Amino acid sequence: MSWVVLFIILSNNTMLKIYFAGSIRGGREQIDIYQQMITYLSTYGQVLTEHVGKESITKKGEAGMNDAEIYRRDIYWLKSSDIVVAEVSNPSLGVGFEIAKAIELHKQVICFYRKQAGQRLSAMIAGCTEVKVFEYDNFEDFKARVDSVFKKVKTNLK
Repeated sequence: MSWVVLFIILSNNTMLKIYFAGSIRGGREQIDIYQQMITYLSTYGQVLTEHVGKESITKKGEAGMNDAEIYRRDIYWLKSSDIVVAEVSNPSLGVGFEIAKAIELHKQVICFYRKQAGQRLSAMIAGCTEVKVFEYDNFEDFKARVDSVFKKVKTNLK
């Protein structure tokens, strides 16, 4: 999906469908920031994957669903989304898969990475020209970057 299509969705006041990706089984260390990100992203549209920010979901995954059910549901949401926003500070096989699948589906992918001592962002994300990567230091920085991305789409194409 191109930025032009996203602009049309935003300018027609159509509810933007946002797929938020964040680590679950790879570790829940970022849960607090996921909750804040999901809440903020919901001001721009419907976050299809709000469950990623729920404390009830542990590193073991979701209760009540098997792996095949989770896969089918998440692929359906990914296909239904207009844009994918991923928090990639915590390495996660699942998030990497979601990003690759989103690229295959021609979705816009925006990744947010918080620098941490002794860690570097995966070269597969940082080096991918089909992914926009933004570094951020804190939640306020994240909000400013989200605003610039979504407002830039609206402003540039009016």
